[in-house]
Amino acid sequence: MAKKQPPAPTATTVYLVRHGVTPSTGAVLPGRAKGLHLSDAGVTQAERAAQRLAELKTPPVALYASPLERTKETAAPIAKALGLKTTIAKGLLECDFGAWTGQQLDELRKLPEWQTVQKAPSQFRFPGGESFLEMQARSYGAVVDLAAAHRGASIVLVSHADPIKAIVAMAAGTPLDQFQRLVVSPCSITTLMITAEGAIVLSVNSTASLTEVVPS
Repeated sequence: MAKKQPPAPTATTVYLVRHGVTPSTGAVLPGRAKGLHLSDAGVTQAERAAQRLAELKTPPVALYASPLERTKETAAPIAKALGLKTTIAKGLLECDFGAWTGQQLDELRKLPEWQTVQKAPSQFRFPGGESFLEMQARSYGAVVDLAAAHRGASIVLVSHADPIKAIVAMAAGTPLDQFQRLVVSPCSITTLMITAEGAIVLSVNSTASLTEVVPS
């Protein structure tokens, strides 16, 4: 009698990479404005992230990125290091900041609405743009869909700080109103495992080696 084959693995490991720094990182809320590219430092950060991903014993099988220039430029050295093609995934886009797009952060911090953004983001919608709840549902849905397309493998998704923080909050079962407590640095790598039962957070905001990031 033939031995019964074990079931195929269904968990997908997802590496979420924030794009590298740009000339306006930390000073401007860029949102979805076009024409913003990585700075020289951002290019170096992306190359280092690519090296860390290339060290993985089980290489990722697919690479996706938000449509914006800074994410595609971050994905470029990763694609080269892993021998993959970058596929655009609109669900990984930055939040639509509406009328706040391109505004100076120092000026936005003076607005009374800023306190809502920081302390009760689930109650806020950017004027003419997206709500944080919509951003979270969109970005987490994209992760789940892409993970389902690559069951049993690992994939790399290049996105932005707020979507990644919202994704982690959803994966960890943390209320969205606390997601601002998370830090996602430029070109940091956050690792999730997506299973049929839900998500497991393996690491957040990692800038070190990924070779020891495994489920316990």
